[in-house]
Amino acid sequence: MAASRYRRFLKLCEEWPVEETKRQRDLGAFLRQRVARAFREGESTQIADPENCDQMYESLVRIHTNYYKNKYPRLKDTNFTGVTVEDCKMILATDVLQQMEDMKKGTWKKLREKFYAKKPEEDSK
Repeated sequence: MAASRYRRFLKLCEEWPVEETKRQRDLGAFLRQRVARAFREGESTQIADPENCDQMYESLVRIHTNYYKNKYPRLKDTNFTGVTVEDCKMILATDVLQQMEDMKKGTWKKLREKFYAKKPEEDSK
């Protein structure tokens, strides 16, 4: 029975897309890591709590297939701020979040980082 659970999780991992814009924060990548950790021995892994494992699998399948999005359709594809799904994805991209963090830094901190950072050519002298 553990072998069939392992195969189901592997199939789910294959189907789950990886979002390149969310480096180190992607749910698909996290799911793959957790499955690899949980099934270290592959199909011969002994599962301590099979019911919990099955419940977790079913929950992930519902997320992956957009079960609740389809069950409860929305009238508009915006949220209370009026921002669209595409705009939210762009805003939550890792590169954009890094730029926003850089913008939060004060002028003094930026200058300090710029002038006190070691340069590679200084190390060789």
